[in-house]
Amino acid sequence: MFELLREQLFQLALVAALLVGLCAPAVGTFIVQRRLALLGDGIGHVALTGVALGFLTGTAPVLTAVIVSVVGAVAIELVRARGRTSGDVALALLFYGGIAGGVMLMAVAPGGSNAKLNSYLFGAIASVTPADIWVIGALAVAVIAVVLIFGRELFVLCQDEEMARASGLPVRFLSLLIAVTAALTVVIAMRVVGLLLVSALMVIPVATSQQLTRGFRATMATAMVFGVLASVGGLLASTVSVKVPPGAAIVLIALAGFVLALAVGKFVRRGRSDEESRVGPTMRVEEVT
Repeated sequence: MFELLREQLFQLALVAALLVGLCAPAVGTFIVQRRLALLGDGIGHVALTGVALGFLTGTAPVLTAVIVSVVGAVAIELVRARGRTSGDVALALLFYGGIAGGVMLMAVAPGGSNAKLNSYLFGAIASVTPADIWVIGALAVAVIAVVLIFGRELFVLCQDEEMARASGLPVRFLSLLIAVTAALTVVIAMRVVGLLLVSALMVIPVATSQQLTRGFRATMATAMVFGVLASVGGLLASTVSVKVPPGAAIVLIALAGFVLALAVGKFVRRGRSDEESRVGPTMRVEEVT
């Protein structure tokens, strides 16, 4: 283990895993609370076009993925906000068009190959470069800054959009901010877990945390801890065995944590309800006297 820490590739992969483990659940808390759990999956489809566009134009795929993902996230939010019956169909067309466009552009791009495409679809954390870390780090700082600065307003929006509007909050701006932040998170995570699995890391740690916590802040903090544990655990599993894909290992570890938290949460809630049923009548008598 200590020998691995001296290797630059492992150091870069570890930094990427930590950043993803922190950012994905932080943004995912707002997405889950707003019942948009599949938003990350949709943006991931669109981001693939950005990756392929980077190979086609000879620019950095991460940067082009940021641009296309942000544009796609804004389009998704605008379509969703229209609230019409055809909204789901329009979103589906956007998702499928994104992944189809990415496959097509990658096929005609100079140096494009299925291997490179798979590294973005399913993650290739071992191939993270120092330049990728700088970009991922900058995006991670932006995501955490949004959570810290607008966290209270975003919480009100996610709880009740009508209440947020009545309180004078800029609902449209905040909705777009969540979508854009989710897009940045997808780009951050695509080299670690892949575009097809990034939504899982945004949702599963939050669902796990909800089994054990009640408050919004506690849920987010615990989800971030679970996200880091899953990311680092998946990285270590893929390092010990080269046959274990890191993205799949991260998601499976996160799912195992959810199953464990589900069992623990049921046990805790059952014990709490039993205690309240015993103590409750006594408390009511004391209050009356």
